[in-house]
Amino acid sequence: MNAYAPILVLGAIAAAFAVGSVVMASLTGPKRYNRAKLEAYECGIEPTPQPVGGGRFPIKYYLTAMLFIVFDIEIVFLYPWAVTFDALGIFGLVEMLLFIATVFVAYAYVWRRGGLEWD
Repeated sequence: MNAYAPILVLGAIAAAFAVGSVVMASLTGPKRYNRAKLEAYECGIEPTPQPVGGGRFPIKYYLTAMLFIVFDIEIVFLYPWAVTFDALGIFGLVEMLLFIATVFVAYAYVWRRGGLEWD
């Protein structure tokens, strides 16, 4: 338990700082609300009215999210491989090359289909 004490103390300090910052900001911050401050801010552009149930997101949004997840998973698999690269030997190298080739095929497909263009 002594080995984990510094980590727990650091976590407690970080949590106390986060909670304390939010509480102090709410207590000391200005409280002059008006209609302009309560409206959504969209980079200086007047916000467009949305339907009551919310608007529909374009399919490009979901495709970009899935691409992010694919490449994020690739990085998650690359870290442990990099740590144990010496122990895996040539087998680990070949397996990672196959994995990266598979991800590259998916990337090339999305690129070719225009999934990376923002129109």
